[in-house]
Amino acid sequence: MPVVTTSTPSRFGSGLLAEDMVAALTATPGVQRVPNPKLTLFLRRQFLDAETCTALIARIDATRRPSTISDSNGDANYRTSETCDLDRADPLVAELDARICSFAGLDPQFGEPMQGQRYAVGQEFKAHTDYFEPIGVDYDRFCSVAGQRTWTVMLYLNEPEAGGATRFKAVDKIIQPETGKLLAWNNRRPDGSPNPSTIHQGMKVRAGVKYVITKWFRERPWGW
Repeated sequence: MPVVTTSTPSRFGSGLLAEDMVAALTATPGVQRVPNPKLTLFLRRQFLDAETCTALIARIDATRRPSTISDSNGDANYRTSETCDLDRADPLVAELDARICSFAGLDPQFGEPMQGQRYAVGQEFKAHTDYFEPIGVDYDRFCSVAGQRTWTVMLYLNEPEAGGATRFKAVDKIIQPETGKLLAWNNRRPDGSPNPSTIHQGMKVRAGVKYVITKWFRERPWGW
């Protein structure tokens, strides 16, 4: 799939949904689009093989730390997972990064560095959106360089014994973890404004451990 640059203001530079990008994803073999007009959400099973997932899990376990949130809401249990900042110099990470960008049709320069997350029993990420709230106290700090988040790509690396689903509350959609499954969604409406219907929840793991990888894209080239 050709990479679509986000430097064209009428497309991604303004955060607007590009029809050609959505059409390309829709036409990609094995890709499913969730049929709901409230948001643009795609699924792709078996995007990664089990061996690659296992190798990425090892990297997450090696450097994980407590996860954080951009704007504190006073709830100490709002996000209880652990996070790993994946090393872009790692050949496996670099290969996956390039593959995600190619799949999504997004220019790599607009992508944040990938992160891995680990959820043990009882851990969760309560309902949230990936874009930065314009009224949030940290909005200017997080958006001053590369702008607002546009797209999210998330990969499940394993299947916990129980729990750990991702729930998109506004559209009543629950997606179960499957090894190698990819999710991709646009965090904005067609007019470029943040889409509150993208609110989602990493539900509690009830048995086992869940591992995921997340990559976010921005309006402008990543420059941190």
